[in-house]
Amino acid sequence: MRTGRPLLAAAALAVVTTATAYVLGPGAGQSPAESEKRTALTAADDAAAAACKADARHPKRELRGVWIATTQNIDWPSKPGLSPARQRAEYVKILDAAAKRNLNAVFVQVRPASDALYKSSLEPWTQYLTGKAGKDPGWDPLPFLVDEAHKRGMEFHAWFNPYRASYGDSTAKLPAGHPARKHPDWVVKYGGRLYYNPGLPAVRHHVTKVITDVVSRYDIDGVHFDDYFYPYPVAGQKFDDSAAFAKYGHGKKLAAWRRANVNTLVAEVDKAVHATKDYVKFGISPFGIWRNKSNDPSGSDTAGMSAYDSIYADARAWIKAGTVDYVLPQLYWPRGHKLADYNTLVSWWSDEVKGTDVQLYIGQGLYRVGAKDDRTWRKPGELAAEVRVNREHKQVDGEVYFSAKNLLANPLGSVDRVVKDHYGRPALLPLMEERGGTAPPPPSGAEAAGSRISWTPSRGARAYAVYEVPKSGKDCYRTDARNLVAVVTSPSFTARSEGTYLITALDRLEHESKAVKVKVEAV
Repeated sequence: MRTGRPLLAAAALAVVTTATAYVLGPGAGQSPAESEKRTALTAADDAAAAACKADARHPKRELRGVWIATTQNIDWPSKPGLSPARQRAEYVKILDAAAKRNLNAVFVQVRPASDALYKSSLEPWTQYLTGKAGKDPGWDPLPFLVDEAHKRGMEFHAWFNPYRASYGDSTAKLPAGHPARKHPDWVVKYGGRLYYNPGLPAVRHHVTKVITDVVSRYDIDGVHFDDYFYPYPVAGQKFDDSAAFAKYGHGKKLAAWRRANVNTLVAEVDKAVHATKDYVKFGISPFGIWRNKSNDPSGSDTAGMSAYDSIYADARAWIKAGTVDYVLPQLYWPRGHKLADYNTLVSWWSDEVKGTDVQLYIGQGLYRVGAKDDRTWRKPGELAAEVRVNREHKQVDGEVYFSAKNLLANPLGSVDRVVKDHYGRPALLPLMEERGGTAPPPPSGAEAAGSRISWTPSRGARAYAVYEVPKSGKDCYRTDARNLVAVVTSPSFTARSEGTYLITALDRLEHESKAVKVKVEAV
């Protein structure tokens, strides 16, 4: 079980404090006088930093992500049957748009419906690459997708749908070798689709095996589930899991048994992911309402669908058990919504993670901006206002936007507004101490040639943070991101102006090293 957030906060503070002592760039092997000068400089810098107050407009650590949906070609690829070169170009366009807006994470759907966007011996190729399920696209996209994210300093979260088996309802039409075709007893027909039965241990084993396979073979940073567990209710239809319930229910009520099935899968995936690679994060993006206060006094003051009662997803249980590293509730309603007010829900979820090590990010309804059925979503500034609400809750560690095609479309200029108001500087990722990691050694050999700063790569570093020391005023680079000008993955940076710059090394979890100071005298 994970420890409480107060311990995590203390650990994070210790890391930040450790990163305050500067290491001068060129000139190792200094004379005693130079060494004394360096000590005095460090002490002065530390004193200045201690007097700093964090600027809430520029949080140093904040996850900023975007979902890239592949199911039904929502975001990528734009349509099936494109050449690999065209697929690559479309993906790069999405990442460049995200990087331009200072986003630092992508959540890419790699398993839409018991199919694979990567080379797999367990499930067939997805139809969304070639137009035909099971057809080899001629390349394995996943290494490219991961590498391109990492080149831009972004985390890559592999997004899996655990229970959807097919968008059709016929196992006979599935590719040969498809798990649902080989094991028709695993599936339930419902609403014109096929779903794996969450009550079967064999299903949980298969899903966990699929995920573990990806974690072991690819350099991903996270495993991600969306809000689909038991299927959303379809009027007049019954999800027929009666045989499994009779065999495995053990005297529980049906609803409690279904929730327990989901909780068991979550715990098994959590354990398997971290046993395979401890640094890989595991999180879930639940439907935004756990339960309404009318159902449960501890629920939110809302009146929408309850994930707990309708799709048997008990996010509170995952948080309490510590079987997720983060929760990312989908709060796709605007402020003031009469059934599900955004402000109310952010407060509710903030209270749920308080005192735990489970991080909270908010799923933002970018796709809703401009919607004709809601006057509030026709306001260009609504999304930016919601990010401001997030910033007012210290438990909220960032946002993820649905989805990538809307990021590119920038409806009503809403994305530009978010960037202008909130993402003017880059941000490091929130620290997640229980996933391990340690600050790399500081960069060495840093020097400036004109405007070009370069340094020797640090062992264990995946990226570097570049800060510009202000010409006047306090140096507050350690307390917030007001002086953070870039996060780069290569050991070089081109300065836009003369002045003093600080370079730190970051490991894959973005623990930060001590800083190297470099002076740029000509641009």
